[in-house]
Amino acid sequence: MTKSLLENVAAAREGAPTARRAILDLILDDPDRVLEESFESLAARAGSSVPTVMRTCRDLGFAGLREFKLALAHALALGGSPLHRRVNIEDSADEVVTKISRSAAASVAGVRAQLDMAALGAAVDALAVARHVDLYGAGSTSWFMAQDLQARLFRLGLSATAWADYHLQQVAAAAQDERGVVIAISHVGGMPSLLDSVDIARAQGAKAVCITRPGTPLAERADMLIALSVPDDAVMHVGIDAYLTHLTVIEILTVLVAQRRGDPAVQRLRYVREALQRHGIDVRTHPLQSWDGGGVGAKP
Repeated sequence: MTKSLLENVAAAREGAPTARRAILDLILDDPDRVLEESFESLAARAGSSVPTVMRTCRDLGFAGLREFKLALAHALALGGSPLHRRVNIEDSADEVVTKISRSAAASVAGVRAQLDMAALGAAVDALAVARHVDLYGAGSTSWFMAQDLQARLFRLGLSATAWADYHLQQVAAAAQDERGVVIAISHVGGMPSLLDSVDIARAQGAKAVCITRPGTPLAERADMLIALSVPDDAVMHVGIDAYLTHLTVIEILTVLVAQRRGDPAVQRLRYVREALQRHGIDVRTHPLQSWDGGGVGAKP
C-alpha cells in the first residue's frame, strides 16, 4: 500500500541532514501552518534557507514548495470528519474555529502561487478594451461569482452581462464577435452547456477567459486560463476553498482592470458612490424613508 504524504515526510526525516530535518519537523508538527507560509517564512522558522526548503521538497519528489503544498492540501483533505476535512469530530469549538480559519487563510494565501501572471495580464488587457463582456457560471456558486464580477466590471464602465439561463448563455455567445470577451467560471469545469457556450463564442471570434481547475474541459477551451487547484470539500461539491479562491481572483481582476482603464474607471466608481450616497443607498446611517412626503415623524 502506498504511504501517505505525511508518512513519507516522517520516513524522510530519519536520514535527513540537520537543516532539512528541522523543516520536516515543522511540516509534521503543524501541516496546516505550512500551507499558509511562504518559502521565506518556513525557512526562517526552521533556522534554514530558501534553497534548503527547495531541496527538501525535491527530496520528497516535488519540483518545489508550490507542488508540495498542493499535495499536502490534498492529503489533509482526505482526513478529518464528514463536516470539514481539517476538523475531527472530537475537536473543541476553539479548535474548530482555529482549523477552519487557518484553512480559509491558506486557501487565499495560495492564490498567488497558482496564478499564471502572463495569462492574467492577457485577460486584463482583453477585458479593458472589450466591446462587450458576457459572463457564464455553471452551478449556484459559480453563478454568484459571475454576477459579482459582472457588477464590478459594470461599475468600471464596461458593458457586461451575466447570464444564468443556459439557453440565453448560448444565444449571447452567438451574438459575440472578435471584439468581445466571455468569462466562464466553473470549479468543476465540465458542464456540457457551459462548454457549448464557450465554443459558440469562440467560433464568433470572442476571447474566452476561463476560471477553473487545470486540466478540465473548460480549461482546454481557454484563450486565457486562470487555473486554481483547491482540495475537495467534505460536504459541498464546490466548497469554501473554491469559493474563497474565486472571490480573491475576482477582486484581483477588478483592481487590475481598473488600473488598466485608468482615470475614467476611477471617476466612474466615484460618481456611482456619490450617486448612491445622495439617495441614501450604501451609507451606514440610512435615513428613514417617508412615503407620504411629510418627512420623518409626519402624521397621516
